[in-house]
Amino acid sequence: MELSFLDYSLIFGFFAVTLTIGIVVSRSSGKNTTEYFLSGRSMPWWLLGFSMVATTFSTDTPNLVTDIVRTNGVSGNWAWWAFLLTGLSTVFIYAKLWRKSNVLTDMEFYELRYGGKPAKFLRGFRSIYLGLFFNIITLAAVNLAAIKIGGIMLGLSPIQTVLIGGVITVIFSAIGGFKGVVYTDFILFFVAMAGAVGAAYYLVNIPEVGGITKLITNENVVGKLSILPDFSDTEALISILIIPLAVQWWSSWYPGSEPGGGGYIAQRMLAAKSENHAIASTFFFNIMHYGVRPWPWIMVALASLVVFPDVASIHAAFPGIEESKLGHDLAYSAMLTKLPSGLLGLVLASLGAAYMSTISTQLNWGSSYIVNDFYKQTVKKDASEKELVNVGRISTVLLMVASAVMALLLTNAKQLFDILLMFGAGTGLVYILRWFWWRINAWSEISVMFAAAITSLVLTLSPLGNALFGYKELDGTVVEGVFPSWATLPSIVLITTVIWLIVTFVTKPEKKEVLYSFYQKTQPGGPGWKKIIDQARAEDVNIVDQREKWTVPSGILAMVLGCILVYCCMFATGNWIYGNYPLAIGLTIAIIISGVLLAVVWRKMKSDIL
Repeated sequence: MELSFLDYSLIFGFFAVTLTIGIVVSRSSGKNTTEYFLSGRSMPWWLLGFSMVATTFSTDTPNLVTDIVRTNGVSGNWAWWAFLLTGLSTVFIYAKLWRKSNVLTDMEFYELRYGGKPAKFLRGFRSIYLGLFFNIITLAAVNLAAIKIGGIMLGLSPIQTVLIGGVITVIFSAIGGFKGVVYTDFILFFVAMAGAVGAAYYLVNIPEVGGITKLITNENVVGKLSILPDFSDTEALISILIIPLAVQWWSSWYPGSEPGGGGYIAQRMLAAKSENHAIASTFFFNIMHYGVRPWPWIMVALASLVVFPDVASIHAAFPGIEESKLGHDLAYSAMLTKLPSGLLGLVLASLGAAYMSTISTQLNWGSSYIVNDFYKQTVKKDASEKELVNVGRISTVLLMVASAVMALLLTNAKQLFDILLMFGAGTGLVYILRWFWWRINAWSEISVMFAAAITSLVLTLSPLGNALFGYKELDGTVVEGVFPSWATLPSIVLITTVIWLIVTFVTKPEKKEVLYSFYQKTQPGGPGWKKIIDQARAEDVNIVDQREKWTVPSGILAMVLGCILVYCCMFATGNWIYGNYPLAIGLTIAIIISGVLLAVVWRKMKSDIL
């Protein structure tokens, strides 16, 4: 595959624009940590919303979706589609609480909600655990995808790819800070969407595929089209649909889909100019992320089944790819090599946009933890703002180097998705309840974090786990365990939940002064705080803002209506593409009805918030 002058012009022009933005905003971003990590808390909803969408438009996401579609069909995407429930609970329940907290990072929340040495330990340890360990894993997934794209489309070695992409992105991230990330994300969104949609349209219509009609009737594709799993296949139904919707979305911590909010989504909510802007930006993100954006990737994945029906055919077409990097996720990059000049340059620029957006966000978010929640709290408490910004820039570089090294050792994005999902299993309920139940303490979070990690390792990697839930041998043979493999996640959740509940009740609750202060600042409301409110009243301490109304019941209703709206958007889009017009029309009507009802509920919630 050869790039034309037009292709190179599009690619280099895009990188020039993004670097220029980073340089322009670097002066204001370097003023202090609030500017560097939150842009002065002055961002409008639409800019933050586009930034959230662009951030999750990563180079590894099309590869992951392609891997899922080729192995489990379109319905296999429920493994991450289920996180819409998490996202909309953040929108309508937790966004205003995060904005009220007024913390710099979600790690700072720990010393607002809890007190004493356990809270300090939790803040410091978790800032390294997430900002370093989990962040490096996430960054490695993005770098791995870049390696595969660079290898197939540009003939670059893995080291060449991470060096080129990493150096440009690190320079941009280090000098521009959060403001540079958000401003360029706005541009990156449109470049990435144009590239994804253009590629999907062209590739579905290449001669080998023959258009949408021939695609959906192809023998390699017809069994992969359904948005819902086969209800007659109990194993598939439980593992693909029921477990994600019944257990996974509220129980598992996953970057960008944290139960109760958190991570880089929380960072953007904290940067919003008001509570309503925080809510609106997060809702916009969820509509785009789940309802619309997956379909260009899905269509390319389906088309790839016609052109490259198996991994062997990909290897035959690209013999220079290292065997350790072979997998179904390579099919997305393989299909992109068939794009014509101009569109190829746009798509490569869009992939560069996706790479830079996600990497720059993760670097800025991770360094914010390292600087604000570790260095400033445990290494040098009297560090100047200039020093803290410089430490942030240094940690940005170190995070990038560590993730690039890890990416060279991995095989596919699905590996990392599963690792992150398992390590966060069982933790979600604590992150939800800590807002609404006074009895949750720092030891609840400490115990759930360690219990989830240890239980996951024991039940997934040890001989005991193999005996209980089965495993795959090197030749792909499935060895049956005592329990079906889908029971692994619920088992981890059950064990972890029992552990943290026991720890919660055998340890002392937080001091009343800490609980009073937290409630007074965030006003979470609800029956879970009744004991503390009554106790404060008995002591003649006023912690309740009478102007505040408890919006959680309305928030849950809005969450349900929002899920109906977004899932109907997703289903309708798919059925319009498939040509199932009667069903597509019915779903479109459902979108309108649920949208009107949601607007009514939202208007009421908005007046309550104000």
